Amino acid sequence: MPKLKTKSAAKKRFSVTGTGKLKRNFANKRHLLFNKGTKMKRQARGTTLVNEADVSLVKKYLPYM
Repeated sequence: MPKLKTKSAAKKRFSVTGTGKLKRNFANKRHLLFNKGTKMKRQARGTTLVNEADVSLVKKYLPYM
């Protein structure tokens, strides 16, 4: 069997927790922050887990994670 390629974009954006779940960052925190509400900016801090509907797609991009 040939080796499978990992999507470079996905390996930069996702990581795996100790229990095997996928972790992601929040979007919309890079620029134009004066237009965005304080509540939105506060809730977008840190990381969160990938939605269960998207886990199979992301795992396809990351075959060795």
